[in-house]
Amino acid sequence: MQVRDVLKSKGGQIISIQPEATVTEAIARMVQNNIGSLPIVDAEDHLIGIISERDLLRGIHNHGEKICGKHVAEFMTRDPVTCELDANVNDVMGQMSERRIAKVPVLSGAKLVGIVSVGDVIKVLYDTVQSENQHLMSYIHGSM
Repeated sequence: MQVRDVLKSKGGQIISIQPEATVTEAIARMVQNNIGSLPIVDAEDHLIGIISERDLLRGIHNHGEKICGKHVAEFMTRDPVTCELDANVNDVMGQMSERRIAKVPVLSGAKLVGIVSVGDVIKVLYDTVQSENQHLMSYIHGSM
């Protein structure tokens, strides 16, 4: 199974933010969309970083309330782990587990085309196993 299959099943909506946006804007976007991280893209939708709840908490711990008016680019994780649309889902899961990350931006060339989360991968794999189980059960019960 490829990453493109996971994106097809979850839909293609991408919620991102520009590097000059403030931390306050990033927090608002994350809260409004019930998400834990935001990819940071330039004007051409090229990924330049990602900012997570953890990044924001570290910033608040180190800078206090002053963080709110600063640009997200100051606190983002640069060069995040990414994958391509044709990447194998098992390989991506391995990277997520090894690096302890919950979300991986998906690129087509340099352009951000989606994000795959641990939950997205688990759902697609679960649905696949359920479907295979139903087919096997139908086969077993149909042939007796």
